[in-house]
Amino acid sequence: MALSPSPATPKSGFVPPEHVEATDGPEKTPTYERYHLVPRPSESPEDPLNWPLSLKIGILLQVCWLAALGTWNTAVINPAYAPLSEDLHIPETHASYQTTIAIALNGLGPFIWIPLANVYGRRFVYLLTTVIGFCTALACGFVNDFGSLIAVRAINGIFPVAMALGPATITDLFFYHQRGRALGCFTVFLTSGSHFAGLFGGPVGQFLGWRWIFWITAMMNFVTLVVLVFCLPETVYYKTRTYDDTSVELPQLTAETYRKLLAPWRTYPGVRLKAKHFVLPSFRMARYPSVIFPALYYGTQYCFAAIFPAVTYATIFRQRFGWNTLQCGLAYGGTMTIGSILGEFAAGRIIDKILAREAYRLGTDNPPPEVRFKGLWAGAFLVPAGLLIFGFSMQYQAHWSGALAGMFIGIFGIQIIATVCYTYSIDCYRIEGSEVSQLFNFIRQETSFTVGFYGVQLCLRIGYQFAFLMFALVGGVLAFVPMVFLMWKGASIRERLGSPQGVSVAEEVLRDHGEFHRQRSAAAA
Repeated sequence: MALSPSPATPKSGFVPPEHVEATDGPEKTPTYERYHLVPRPSESPEDPLNWPLSLKIGILLQVCWLAALGTWNTAVINPAYAPLSEDLHIPETHASYQTTIAIALNGLGPFIWIPLANVYGRRFVYLLTTVIGFCTALACGFVNDFGSLIAVRAINGIFPVAMALGPATITDLFFYHQRGRALGCFTVFLTSGSHFAGLFGGPVGQFLGWRWIFWITAMMNFVTLVVLVFCLPETVYYKTRTYDDTSVELPQLTAETYRKLLAPWRTYPGVRLKAKHFVLPSFRMARYPSVIFPALYYGTQYCFAAIFPAVTYATIFRQRFGWNTLQCGLAYGGTMTIGSILGEFAAGRIIDKILAREAYRLGTDNPPPEVRFKGLWAGAFLVPAGLLIFGFSMQYQAHWSGALAGMFIGIFGIQIIATVCYTYSIDCYRIEGSEVSQLFNFIRQETSFTVGFYGVQLCLRIGYQFAFLMFALVGGVLAFVPMVFLMWKGASIRERLGSPQGVSVAEEVLRDHGEFHRQRSAAAA
């Protein structure tokens, strides 16, 4: 996630304006209603918080689609490992390496793009990375050897920036009481993109060939680019928000202002690109247990329950069940898509109910972050259960429905774990939310990409049942123990360590921008 400038902070006891009851105070003019919003919007029409809800939803859908398209680009070839390996004359188990390379670069790419987005705007980065996605997807369909495919796929792997930049864009647009639903929508698109890709890649690979998978994906990237050029305005707003409580007119976004926001890139006086913004801020958050422990737990569980099936199912299902490319894609894509959507829906409902109950019990609108852990237990049990069901079903040659049931249970549980871990860590360090999310993305991708190199061989050597028992113990026990410690001592550890100092790039950029304007005002005076 990139920085999300917003100098306003939530107030204790905040109630969304639609729930504010009439009082004997001043008449409820538009500015009176806006006074209760957090963050409070400025009087500028360029402030994204002032934009019409229809425009905000349109931008949200574009960002969600970019997130889905990013994971789609990475995973769409997975059902077609057999024809790809035959055409490029490599072992089928090696075909997954081009996917794992892309997964690894998914975690590294944001370290390049996020600092650029902070200086030149989110729109510039979205446009540039979509161009890269189009060019590299197109090139993948023309390669004639596996080495070239690996090289192009590595470049393609740096394209999916929306998985890290999307949450920041959502924060630019929505008030605190709206962000939960917006982030939930984003998460569903992000996790479902690779699963829908299986439903697409299987039939296309079966009837048109593996090259057409990349070519059609390139067309999707190009159409997306055209839409972004005309429909995705810049959402970064660095100006200090000023308020006028006497105004009764809401700021209106005019056509001229909208056209200005469609410039390919923007510069912000006083905001400069600095080398120290590229990697260090995210890794400095790794010293805080409330960040590193949830990130490692989520990363290991995601590796075994989501990435392992993604990079191996075409090989495993063809060897065990004799399925072709079409059958592999439909089985994987259908199972994982339904499981992830239902899991995200359940996770949202569970967390909302827990927060509401704890807020009522504690008599506060802002209960401590640790209350979210009460929703973690369902995912903590479901993911190991799904892994064991899959492993034993494969080892003892049970009906294929057993293996698919294990995948369904695992991805359902992953959605619960992801929601709890992400929101807990960001809730602990809201100012450093950008750095926290970037660290989560890095750990998830770099933990996961390695499984394609050893997963199938390990299962064949020691047996699926023992391999998946090991996965369940590593993710469900070894990585879970620190989470239990956080449930017990998380609040006291945060209090002892204090707030991070000098970590948030958002604070530094806002400070540089404000200092520039103060110096210019002083010079003019």
